Amino acid sequence: MADRPQGFFEGTEMPTAGWWEALWPDPAGVLTAIGLRSRTDVIDLCSGDGWFTLQIAKTTHHVWAIDIDPTLLEIARHRLVENGVTNCDYITGDAYDIAKLAGPVDFVFVANAFHGVPDRGRLAQAVGAALKPKGQFAIVNWHNRPREETRILGEPRGPKTELRISPEETIKSVEAGGLKFTKLVEIPPYHYGVVFQHSDT
Repeated sequence: MADRPQGFFEGTEMPTAGWWEALWPDPAGVLTAIGLRSRTDVIDLCSGDGWFTLQIAKTTHHVWAIDIDPTLLEIARHRLVENGVTNCDYITGDAYDIAKLAGPVDFVFVANAFHGVPDRGRLAQAVGAALKPKGQFAIVNWHNRPREETRILGEPRGPKTELRISPEETIKSVEAGGLKFTKLVEIPPYHYGVVFQHSDT
C-alpha cells in the first residue's frame, strides 16, 4: 500500500463508488441503533469519506472527523458543505493520537476499521483518554464471516476473511484497554455494533 499514508490500518480502504451506498442506505438508522444521542460532542474516528460523519453532524452538537488520509477528509468536507453542515472539524492524524487531536467528547464512533487496528487495546486506551466521564465508544464492524458470503451488488465485499473479528474478540480487546462493555446490536446485513463506556463512571 505504497499510496497509503504511513500508519494506515490494513483492510480499511474506502470502497469503489456505488456499493458503499448499497450497504449503508440508512446511516442515520445505524447511529440510532448504537445509541448516538443528540446535542453531544462526537469524534468520528477513521471517518473516511464522511458517509457517517454527515449524519452524525446532523444529529449532534459538534463532530470532529479524524482520519490519517487527508484526501478522504477533503471528500468528507465537500460532502458536508454540499449539505449545508458546518459543525464539523476535519483533522488529519493517527487514530492512536485521538486524545491529542480532539476531545474530551461524549461519544467516539468508528465504523469498518477496527478489524484493521494492529494494537486494539492501545486504541481502546487512547479512546478512553478522549472520552468525558460516562462517555461512550461505539464500534461498527464486519461479522467474522467468509468474504465470499458478504456480497453486495452481486460481488464479495469487505475486508479479507482473515482480518475479520467476532463481537467477542472485539469486546475482549476493548475491555483489555480499560473500557466497559454495555451493549451489542445486530446491524444487518453483515455488521454488528458494540458499545462501551468509560470505566470511571
